[in-house]
Amino acid sequence: MANFFEPVGGPGGGAAAGAPPQIVLEVKGLTVEFSSEDGPLRAVDEVSFHIRRGEIVGLVGESGAGKSLTSEAIMGLIRRPPGRIAGEVWFGGRDLLSLDEPELARIRGKDIAMIFQNPSASLNPVFRVGDQMLEAMALHLPEPKATLRERVVENLVRVGISSPRARARDYPHQFSGGMAQRVMIGMGVSCVPSLLIADEPTTALDVTIQAQVLALIRRLARELGVAVLLVSHDLGIISQMCHRVLVMYAGRVVEEASVATIFRAPAHPYTRGLIECLPRLDGNGRLGAIAGMMPGLRALPSGCRFHPRCPIAEPRCGEETPALRPLATGRAVACHLAGVS
Repeated sequence: MANFFEPVGGPGGGAAAGAPPQIVLEVKGLTVEFSSEDGPLRAVDEVSFHIRRGEIVGLVGESGAGKSLTSEAIMGLIRRPPGRIAGEVWFGGRDLLSLDEPELARIRGKDIAMIFQNPSASLNPVFRVGDQMLEAMALHLPEPKATLRERVVENLVRVGISSPRARARDYPHQFSGGMAQRVMIGMGVSCVPSLLIADEPTTALDVTIQAQVLALIRRLARELGVAVLLVSHDLGIISQMCHRVLVMYAGRVVEEASVATIFRAPAHPYTRGLIECLPRLDGNGRLGAIAGMMPGLRALPSGCRFHPRCPIAEPRCGEETPALRPLATGRAVACHLAGVS
């Protein structure tokens, strides 16, 4: 694992020398609303970003920021109605939001895979682990079952599970939390997807197993060229894993930059507040705190949504909504005061 604040290196994936890797996913103006008695509630608001082959992009923010909803909207997992999704999600030359459910089902698991935060809830307790992995591959790979069974063993080896043939015959309750998450990762990459979405993949794991699982995801991104969207509230994990970071607050992206830039020179007051809340290895200083709480969808502030909690807010921050504007190449921030000398 990388040390804190140490860049993880550029994305791989076999791009030609000097040329940026291919863009795998491009999200444009993604918006998610839900119907309610009080009118539409906007949970994700005009989110735009892209991920390149072999790149790990972090999506970070407090609970309620809209991180998981963003990933679920990309996967087509939000029920409509009551949900309503607008914008564009380009993958493989097609806008995923324009596809019907059968078309999305052919993409999920094969070209785009998702790892959820609770493997115990994702694995069926009454079926053997190997059979569940086999079923996932059989949906997308037109190969004989004997060949697919060998692929199951290969994938268990790939994710670091010893005695793979024997463990494939075990049930989920016979696996620890870390081993179950390895199974989920193996299932996710079994068809060698172009995009892997990891939604808080280490929340239920102790710190040692957490490090092993994160190292596994990073190795698969490097070796297979898989693009990864890593959703987390843990800035320590983001600093170790990601090439770029998107910071979300109340449904909007408020800052985007490389991981080194975000941690060394955060531009948005919210990003600075999150970083100041991190414990320091040198033990100097008190832990920071961000005043107030994330606003609910029924009471979103006008102007900048962070202004009621912002220590440097000015009157216009509550009146004018700041656009996500570039500060430098590869860096953008949604703050009226960022970059103002």
